[in-house]
Amino acid sequence: MTPEYYFNAEILFKPVSEWLRAGFFAGSGINAGGFPVLLLDGREYAVDSPAALSAARKAAQRAVNLMFMGMGADIYDIETVYIHPDTLIGKGTVVYPNTVIREDVRIGSDCKIGPFAYLRPGTRVGDGVKLGDFVEVKNSVIGARTSVSHLTYIGDSDVGQGVNFGCGAVTVNYDGASKARTAVGDGAFIGCNTNLVAPVSVGEGAYTAAGSTITDDVPPGALALARQRQVNKENWTAPRDRG
Repeated sequence: MTPEYYFNAEILFKPVSEWLRAGFFAGSGINAGGFPVLLLDGREYAVDSPAALSAARKAAQRAVNLMFMGMGADIYDIETVYIHPDTLIGKGTVVYPNTVIREDVRIGSDCKIGPFAYLRPGTRVGDGVKLGDFVEVKNSVIGARTSVSHLTYIGDSDVGQGVNFGCGAVTVNYDGASKARTAVGDGAFIGCNTNLVAPVSVGEGAYTAAGSTITDDVPPGALALARQRQVNKENWTAPRDRG
């Protein structure tokens, strides 16, 4: 028997307060008490309180996750992963706990996503990509076999294949008035705590040194260093300690 899922996908993401104000479920109907009803696998959920909405959301979340598992994805914990049902996920991709994947996201095969990853609309992820813990991607293309292991924001970017992002890298895509894009070529290496201030490009095979703020294009194969030179103040602590 084919499961029946009738619900507005935004139930997975909108807070309870918004759903209690307006527009609960598309095509689910209204019960005798005038409350919206969610039909899921033959069971009706009357959404007449925040607690009831929470139960309906949990049922929808489980149904969506099981659907993706049936299509070849490996979801480690269906209780903590939220995936919009219009997402495309390739076979062999693993989604780790506490990950949120919004609408209009496409993920290739054999990827590793999360834990605690956040994929926002417009994200396109190639095959064999790793997006690790506390990685956020928005409106960006991530090429095959690229690794973004942890604590990184990639927004409005075009990233090539086989790129490595170090911990704490950020694409600085918003100047307070408009968004700009960042381009990173195949095989580039983005050092830890690099800020890529868009619009900017990093060429194929180029490196950025850890702690750099990159505002100019980096040629292919180059090493970009953009940080203050270290100065050591010798014997600085001894006088302070004597007091």
